[in-house]
Amino acid sequence: MFVVTAAAQTRPKRMPREVRERQMLDAAVAVFARRGYRAASMDEIAELAGASKPLVYLYLNSKEDLFSACIRREAEALIAAVRAAVDPGAPADRRLWNGLRGFFAHTAAHPDGWAVLHCQARTHGEPFALEVGALRQQLVDVVTQLITETAADGGCTAPLPETEVAGLAHALVGAAESLAGWSNERDGAAPSEQETAATLMNFAWTGLENMAHGRRWMPIGA
Repeated sequence: MFVVTAAAQTRPKRMPREVRERQMLDAAVAVFARRGYRAASMDEIAELAGASKPLVYLYLNSKEDLFSACIRREAEALIAAVRAAVDPGAPADRRLWNGLRGFFAHTAAHPDGWAVLHCQARTHGEPFALEVGALRQQLVDVVTQLITETAADGGCTAPLPETEVAGLAHALVGAAESLAGWSNERDGAAPSEQETAATLMNFAWTGLENMAHGRRWMPIGA
């Protein structure tokens, strides 16, 4: 007859790999955000995750692979947050507004993830720059679609050339990234995501609305 010993009864259940891996990534994001890529140690990451260093290497290979995995995870979460915030049935200006709010709400709620994406990953060259570039392109694609739909649904009387829409999308994403960095790195009280989104919306929407109706600024003598 099989007898269950006391040791077997008290032995902890093995944690599912996806749970353990998520803990490791959470710990890695926190350490990379605080220390930076080069100064971060696998020992500290393992300790924070409650795992052994050999187990971290077994699951996520090298420090470089771990950092890349952190970038991909945080980038996917940010893109998902922006997409989820946009209501396809909302008026044109509300879609853009909701997308901006989704972006700033996510970056404010996940400052370590944003620090990894915006600060750390940009300063260490290949292959991390490629990961961040892919994230930025996805954001630009989302904003390009929003601008195109905004112009169409808003009764655009002066169609915007594709190159101009692309330029506006890049400018808007760059401004959003800069504002998120400014907001998250402030020593004093940071503005809410709604206030930050409103700052950019007021800057962007007036110009976009004017351009869509043929009201453009031109330099004197041009």
